[in-house]
Amino acid sequence: MENHNSGNPGTGEGGAENKVKVAVPSLSPGGLEAPSSPHFGRCECFTIVEIRDGEIRDAYVASNPPHVQGGCMAPVQMVASEGAQAVIVQGIGYRPLVGFRQAGMEVYLGPPGTVEDAVAAFARGELEPLPEDFVCGGGGGGRGF
Repeated sequence: MENHNSGNPGTGEGGAENKVKVAVPSLSPGGLEAPSSPHFGRCECFTIVEIRDGEIRDAYVASNPPHVQGGCMAPVQMVASEGAQAVIVQGIGYRPLVGFRQAGMEVYLGPPGTVEDAVAAFARGELEPLPEDFVCGGGGGGRGF
C-alpha cells in the first residue's frame, strides 16, 4: 500500500524525534485492544495514543462527553484539549470533521478492527485523509459505513 501520510509527525521520518498524539473513537473499555467505534460522535470513549518515531509509546482512555442533538462539537473540543493532532475514524459527521480541520487536526479514515490496528496503519502511513463527501448524516449510515 502507498504511504499517504509520510509527512506526518510520529511516522519516524527525519533526524529528530517525531511524535504525534492520535485520538481513536473506541468502544468500552477503550485502550489499544478495544474495538474502534464505527461512529465518532456516539463512541463510548476515545483512546489517545502517542506515537514516537513510528512506534506506539503510550495510550490512555478519555471519556466522550454526552452527545446530544446539535452537540457534535463537544467531542471535538475534548479531543483538542487532550492535545491530539490527528483523529482516526470509521464514521464522522460533517460538522465535527470541519471542526477538527479548523482546529488544525487532520481526520483519517481508519480500518475496522482494534484501536491498535488503526494506529499501526496510521504509523505505517497507510491511511488517507477523510474526504468531505464521505461523511455520515448522524447515527451512522453515511457513505461507506
